[in-house]
Amino acid sequence: MLSASVVGFFVITLDATAVNVSLPSIRDGLGGGMTGLQWVVDGYTLMFAALLLSAGALSDRVGARRAFAAGLTVFVFASAACGLAPSLGVLIASRFVQGAGAAAMMPATLALIREAYDDQVKRARAIALWAMGGAAAAASGPIVGGLLTELNWRLIFFINLPISVAALVLLARTQPSPHRQVPFDLAGQIAAVLAMGGLTYGVIEAGADGFTSPRVLVALGVAVAALTAFLPIEARAAHPMLPLEMFRNRTVVIAVVVGFTFMIGFYGLPFLFSLYFQQLRGLSSMATGLAFVPMTAFSALLNPVAARLVERIGRRAAITTGLLLMIAGMSALAVLPATAPVWLVALPMFPVGFGAPLVMPPLTAALLDSVPAHRAGTASGLLNTARQVGGALAVAVFGALLSDQTHFLHGLRTSLVITVVLLLAAVAATPLLKADRKINA
Repeated sequence: MLSASVVGFFVITLDATAVNVSLPSIRDGLGGGMTGLQWVVDGYTLMFAALLLSAGALSDRVGARRAFAAGLTVFVFASAACGLAPSLGVLIASRFVQGAGAAAMMPATLALIREAYDDQVKRARAIALWAMGGAAAAASGPIVGGLLTELNWRLIFFINLPISVAALVLLARTQPSPHRQVPFDLAGQIAAVLAMGGLTYGVIEAGADGFTSPRVLVALGVAVAALTAFLPIEARAAHPMLPLEMFRNRTVVIAVVVGFTFMIGFYGLPFLFSLYFQQLRGLSSMATGLAFVPMTAFSALLNPVAARLVERIGRRAAITTGLLLMIAGMSALAVLPATAPVWLVALPMFPVGFGAPLVMPPLTAALLDSVPAHRAGTASGLLNTARQVGGALAVAVFGALLSDQTHFLHGLRTSLVITVVLLLAAVAATPLLKADRKINA
């Protein structure tokens, strides 16, 4: 189960990170402006985030193994469609479908781990290995994306196919998962999709048309109305996709807040600097991928070490330390002069990469420990929804700030300052996590 989960998380993350460095080449091949490029990223992230809650509930209902297989199958066909896309519109549509498949897979990866490991210490170590799969994809994604883009940007989607087949082979060797026969929360899912879709669409289009544009105001109005409807729908539903009593659990609330904020920094940073390196510094897509190696390679290589460190110092101390390291790196990036050499710009990414494995694996382990096994998929869906909402909004808001090319650096620095402030708020919230047992041997 662990191997299938790791490979599944790897391919989901690889797809997201490889696309970032390929955006200029996609624009050269298919046309489109900043808004269109943002939708290549946000189309995937939007559907991923909007469907994660329902996918988590689906995993608990039909079984994690079956949900993972279904999502991976959709992901494979959508990846092929992306690689064959004849226009930007078709590519964006295929990215939406890809995001839906990834959404079905993601909660199931953690639910499979929850099923396989009853012991909290062994489960925490398994989650660290799962996180290493995502970190390895984040580390290799910019490089692989840059290398493949030098040949043809379409290859960044075709590479998903053999990796996904490997995941299906590993999954076939696992035991069937337990399942619960309860109705699907259709009304809640519709409300969630409308809320997320309206919010992200409104923020993205505001970058081009301004927040006073009628269609932007309509989109944001739909988001507010859908969110307002979502809460009473879930409160009244016999089998809600998101049981509201989960928010009475302090660990769940803090995990959602920290996960949301973490993703703004860790997902927003590659988006910002992919554009910075290529548009302002004139780097190729391959050179841009290499510039991210300090951050992503550190994150991948340190996951096993970080897991042992967390056992020694405790989750709260580890998460706080990781967030502070990310703050230090992003603060340094915000004050670097415009003429700084590329190697100096890449240097502050080291602490960001070091901080990441100290934050998400222990946060995820704390969340799964705080909920019963039959809610593992739902809890995973909730955490990953918060993460992906953070990622989608980071790209949308940062893209809006960067849309004026004459003030690109000002938009870049403003984006970094916003991220630092939000990470400081997450640091302030972390002490509220329930204290965990440290391991001395």
